[in-house]
Amino acid sequence: MKSNYDKFPEVSIKGHTCYSGWDAVIDEINKAVKISGKEKIIVAVECYHGVFVKEIIKHLKEEMNSALLINAASAMKDETIIAEIVQPFVTDDPVFGYVTPLELESYFDGQKISDLQQQIAAVDKGIVIVIGIGATLVCKEAALIVYADMPRWEIQLRFRRDAVGNIGRNNKTDSFAYKYKHAYFVDWRVCDRHKKKIFDKIDYILDTTIEENPKLITAVALKEALEYVVTRPFRVVPFFDPGPWGGQWLKEVCDLDRSEQNFAWGFDCVPEENSLMMRFQNEVIEIPSINVVFFQPEALLGKPVYKSFGDEFPIRFDFLDTMEGGNLSLQVHPLKKYIKEKFGMPYTQDESYYFLDAKNEAFVYLGLKEKIDPAAMVAELESAQSNGHNFDAEKFVQKWQVKKHDHVSIPAGTVHCSGANTVVLEISATPYIFTFKLWDWGRMGLDGKPRPISLEHGKNVIQWNRTKEWTEKNILNLVKEIQEGDGWCEERTGLDEDSFIETRRHWFTKTVTHNTNGVVNVLNLIEGSEAIVESPTNAFEPFIIHYAETFIVPAAVDEYTVTPHGESAGKQCATMKASVRTEKLVDISIN
Repeated sequence: MKSNYDKFPEVSIKGHTCYSGWDAVIDEINKAVKISGKEKIIVAVECYHGVFVKEIIKHLKEEMNSALLINAASAMKDETIIAEIVQPFVTDDPVFGYVTPLELESYFDGQKISDLQQQIAAVDKGIVIVIGIGATLVCKEAALIVYADMPRWEIQLRFRRDAVGNIGRNNKTDSFAYKYKHAYFVDWRVCDRHKKKIFDKIDYILDTTIEENPKLITAVALKEALEYVVTRPFRVVPFFDPGPWGGQWLKEVCDLDRSEQNFAWGFDCVPEENSLMMRFQNEVIEIPSINVVFFQPEALLGKPVYKSFGDEFPIRFDFLDTMEGGNLSLQVHPLKKYIKEKFGMPYTQDESYYFLDAKNEAFVYLGLKEKIDPAAMVAELESAQSNGHNFDAEKFVQKWQVKKHDHVSIPAGTVHCSGANTVVLEISATPYIFTFKLWDWGRMGLDGKPRPISLEHGKNVIQWNRTKEWTEKNILNLVKEIQEGDGWCEERTGLDEDSFIETRRHWFTKTVTHNTNGVVNVLNLIEGSEAIVESPTNAFEPFIIHYAETFIVPAAVDEYTVTPHGESAGKQCATMKASVRTEKLVDISIN
């Protein structure tokens, strides 16, 4: 089957202009300066982490006749002081840190800011430009604010090229793992808080994701675009990554680069790290998709979810491709109490594996064997890790055969691992980096170095009572028909009863009517080439989805329908839908 998967989905926005290229961007900023009519005007270009500040400075110097240009980084505290401030949150753990409560102000020296403000005050007329992370702290009275935003996935690519370091640190060449951990627990939290504080004061949004072709829109355009996005189904921009166990399925289904060794992960709905593409006439601007969550939280998430999670997107969909690859690492996720105490996260990574595809004899490790000795298992894991011995997983962990469209639930504390020759649609709660690897089959990462094992954390959270009998009864492929109608059937497939995520599978040859019931829905077309999502009241334009594409239906949409379309018209299709069980909600907001 020829791939029809859309790797670059976009939302079309009407009624606004996008300025493309440095000439057009700076020309528009100059126009705004002139319109102000002021003899002296201060322009702040506030930047998210990962933006190439020096590149923006270069173009502003060349094309704007400024009286004074200041890099906000010059007002930061010394790097050694910043390192001390963030260390309690970065920690010495090779993988995990602690979610910081720090604000951006913590990075800046009050006296240095005062000195810069005196320089600004000494300018009688002309344009004063302050640029960088914290520009709006240096000049709080800026007449014009441009916000240069950056999606987290692009930041990670820049980390890998040693093109950027962490905030206030001269550490571009540090390992990717360290820089990512530092950013996840500290940098991005700090920048997100500041972005939300100043959002209502911003005049323009600058997209420099593609370095040589920046895009600029007004803040009014962005705000109206975000208001529009949550009135309809939409997709975020997926990204894909190779791994030591990666497979070949994603290459074909998602039409990826065939020359790559493999693709292990497909991140199809992780709004914290994905981007959102919006088309303004003939130009497309790319922003972090988390902005939809930050600035339209109630319409997107629904009132009960927003009340509980704050502006956090609680559901994650991604692909794990081991087709012609290897086993995932043997792993476990932290319990709620453990993740909160050790890492500052208010909820944990309960998840499930939906087998989108599987070869004959495919399997999953799930739960433990009956009557094993926990101490013996831990001792053998420790020996394997320290002495390079093999760990016999089948001696301790239960192995189950799986087939296409099976669905297994994996509550936190359950030892698990998907085997080779499967494609998993992983449906989980959002704290997605909290995987404690217990054993990685003695292999190296793609960088030739051992992958970090988190056995010390893992052994503290393994639920030893989740053995074969418990697993089969509570979390293994529990499918229950809920209702059926003309040309469709609805099934409940998991997660386990303690998870806050509800999953429903619909098989259909005709139109199925859905309703968000006031909470955000996330769906994937798990069977069929193509389907069309429509509003019974024409509240949004028809939306086409293709096989394996994940899409978000905001809570505000209410009723919508899904119907086989195109090549799939009249044929059987299926969707997997995840939503939040409102009866399971408590106040877990980290904001």
